[in-house]
Amino acid sequence: MNFPSRETVKKVRESYPVGCRVELTCMDDPHAPVIGTQGTVYGVDDTGSIMVHWDNGSDLSVVYGEDSCKKLS
Repeated sequence: MNFPSRETVKKVRESYPVGCRVELTCMDDPHAPVIGTQGTVYGVDDTGSIMVHWDNGSDLSVVYGEDSCKKLS
């Protein structure tokens, strides 16, 4: 796995601040929430993964470079 640069992690943190709402668009995990599930960001870790409290109770992170979500307005 290739880890993102510090600059990239900084950009992800700026793009997905704590408290923002997101919607899952892709996650390759057998325990993943259903695509379209919404949640609230509670941080971005040092690998650029977006940590989310999903509305269905899951806390799986959106892994940088593997999974994806979109920020809701």
